[in-house]
Amino acid sequence: MPVLSVIGTQWGDEGKGKILDLIAERADVVVRYQGGANAGHTVIVGQEKFVFHLLPSGVLHAGKRNVIANGVVLDAGQLLEEIDGLEKRGIAIKGRLFVSAAAHLVFPYHKALDRASEGVKGGTKIGTTGRGIGPAYADKIARTGLRVGDLYDPRFRGRLEANVAEKNRMLQGMYGAEALPFAPILDEFVGYAERLKPYVVDTFHLLREALDAGEYLFVEGAQGILLDVDFGTYPYVTSSNSSALGIAAGTGIPPNRIGEVIGVAKAYTTRVGEGPFPTEMPPAEADALRKKGEEFGATTGRPRRCGWFDGVATRFAMEVNGVAALALTKLDTLSGYDALQVCTSYEIDGRTTDRFPCGDVPLDRVKPVYERLAGWREPLTGMRRFDDLPEAARDYVDFIEDFVRVRATIVSVGPARDQTIRR
Repeated sequence: MPVLSVIGTQWGDEGKGKILDLIAERADVVVRYQGGANAGHTVIVGQEKFVFHLLPSGVLHAGKRNVIANGVVLDAGQLLEEIDGLEKRGIAIKGRLFVSAAAHLVFPYHKALDRASEGVKGGTKIGTTGRGIGPAYADKIARTGLRVGDLYDPRFRGRLEANVAEKNRMLQGMYGAEALPFAPILDEFVGYAERLKPYVVDTFHLLREALDAGEYLFVEGAQGILLDVDFGTYPYVTSSNSSALGIAAGTGIPPNRIGEVIGVAKAYTTRVGEGPFPTEMPPAEADALRKKGEEFGATTGRPRRCGWFDGVATRFAMEVNGVAALALTKLDTLSGYDALQVCTSYEIDGRTTDRFPCGDVPLDRVKPVYERLAGWREPLTGMRRFDDLPEAARDYVDFIEDFVRVRATIVSVGPARDQTIRR
């Protein structure tokens, strides 16, 4: 397959960072296609921990080219901070990172609008990270956004000044917030332009040439399908297509050149922020699982909501993304439970269905129907073969595979690279 992609099949935080890192070693080019600095991928290498918000996972592998494609909304300051952090740790980036000139930029006014908008929503807030992602995508669709390539256009100052004036009218008039001064924003981005210049290219033609040369492309996204702006739990979603459906638009790779999709799912389910969550545990149970699994956001540090594995939602994710293989993560976290539950259908207004509602019924109206499975006590972190797992753990994986109709070819039993079972 010339193009392999890894997609989250829940509400994000599925452990994609580790899976991305494991697979990136096989690629020639690693491509990030959507989202922004509102997502975090965590990778453990030996005793070192890396958290990426924008850099593709291939940066930890020598000789890999890494592309931030046109579908990403770029926080230039965050990207440069990540580059500086890696270079201080002895990892060279220059010559291995390519940033699309067509990627839209995130500005301070986007972050200010994000925070101000959430502040007035009360009980209807979305639960954003406040990183300006939604407002930046809104400007992209409204055709008022500024792209990376615009930093080098003589008209940049005038366009930025007009945008700042417009956003200040919104901040002051709609939200009663303070206006942002123009000069510091201009100075900030003029500085970014100089530092980013060595990385900025036309990534469409770079990727096209790589495909034509028979190189192996690995495409990664942020968040998960249930946060997809079209197929997620709208309006509690991100502002881009976080499913495999966004790959072509976010990179320029033709749909008929996109190959196998690997779906990543946690062995239970978590969610950050607001929105419906059918399998969410009661507070005491959720708190225990949260502490055991260290379920706190890599970007915000917010505690993740925790619940049982939602088979209905995950099977829907497999179907939308066309998933060919499953990577099941954090199976080790479930050690110590006498019994486990998997949601196999929903009850909606007195009727039962195993179909995930796709806009026809609000998800907050469904009640989960569970299948009860035996748990296990043994720790799994030292196991490296599937047959070494306790029988109940193997049965749990088999049950999930059968229900979502996709084989789990990777089972993760810890955060480190080597804590992985391949099948």
